Amino acid sequence: MKKTLIALAVLSLFAGSTTLSSQAVTAERQERGYISVNTSANTEIAPDVAEISFAVQTSDAKSMQKATNDNKQISDKVFAQLKSMIDTKNGDYIKTADFSASPIYTYTNSKKSFDRYEVSNRVIVHTKSIDKVGKMIDSAIAAGATNVDNLTFSVSNYDTQCNELIKIASQKANDRLAVITSLYNTEADGIRTFDVSCSANSSNSPRLYMAKNMLAAVADGVAAEEGSSTSISNGVVKIYANLNATFFVK
Repeated sequence: MKKTLIALAVLSLFAGSTTLSSQAVTAERQERGYISVNTSANTEIAPDVAEISFAVQTSDAKSMQKATNDNKQISDKVFAQLKSMIDTKNGDYIKTADFSASPIYTYTNSKKSFDRYEVSNRVIVHTKSIDKVGKMIDSAIAAGATNVDNLTFSVSNYDTQCNELIKIASQKANDRLAVITSLYNTEADGIRTFDVSCSANSSNSPRLYMAKNMLAAVADGVAAEEGSSTSISNGVVKIYANLNATFFVK
């Protein structure tokens, strides 16, 4: 019986020693010195994809049904016109979104008064035919589109470009780590933390604002000669990769 108790006591001490040893190793690893390295890489690419959002808004003072029917007729014309200008074999497509129909009220001295029924429908074009963007905008307006709500440019090989930039940023991190460790006569001993991100930023926003002003002139029949199209500058897309890492040192 005494031998059994002694054996259990030894096992308990051994188990306790193992736990304490493991905690000590973990604590030691957390308290080790480390080096932080932050690097980045970027590139500018001519966009090869455009996405245009057109809105068709109609209203009627008496009938929601009439406002809806009018909207459908115009939206169908806009959709058909744009569909004839895209290349579906090249990945282009058109979709409708954000359909809404609601009564509109006005308020005078806190008094609510019915004004009209308003219907809105959105047609979105995704195309790689960058050279046709201006003509698409003009054609949609001619077919009855009332708004060009958004125009964005992007690149189809975004993921590939991001991966290449991450490689460059990683190599920069390795080079910088090597410089730091050599200066302080130490060595890297594993990764402590690692974070990487990639993002894109189109530079065409100011030009989009100018394009909208030009569209207003086209819609009023002031600017644009017969056969001409709205001039759209697609600018460049800037892609950034950022890397933040910390490395243990011996």
